[in-house]
Amino acid sequence: MSITDSISKAWSDLLAFMSTLVIPDWSALIGLLPLFVLIGVIGPILTLIILGWLGYAVMKPRVKVSYVEGTKVAPRDHLGRPIVPAGEPYCPKDGLIYATGTTRCDLDKATLLVRCPKCEVVREAGIQACGNCGLVLKIEPRTLILASDRPPPGGAAIA
Repeated sequence: MSITDSISKAWSDLLAFMSTLVIPDWSALIGLLPLFVLIGVIGPILTLIILGWLGYAVMKPRVKVSYVEGTKVAPRDHLGRPIVPAGEPYCPKDGLIYATGTTRCDLDKATLLVRCPKCEVVREAGIQACGNCGLVLKIEPRTLILASDRPPPGGAAIA
């Protein structure tokens, strides 16, 4: 075998290998068509659905405020006096903060006081308007809405 024959054989082998890449076996590729559809179409659609679901799970609205109802003990300063928030009724004797709309202390039935949020003047909780600045402090308690997560009894024909 001469150099020319070996170069010619290497060139023929290279062309044979390239022909398998350039001219594919169509019957084998048609047999793989369901796999290509699965990878190229259904895969991205499922990926987008899962990413959307996870994105909603991360970004969904959540309850940001928790309401604490009822009587609570007011914190005290270094002299032992209760520190009360503005606009909420409180009992200066017992150091208790009551829910909005309460006018009498539960323990000794004394009149509750309210500190005006605008001018810091203390007045009785039963008086709605501040005598100093005129601010009307009329905060009504939240309405309790009772709702069921089930349909009404008797089915949809009753509703």
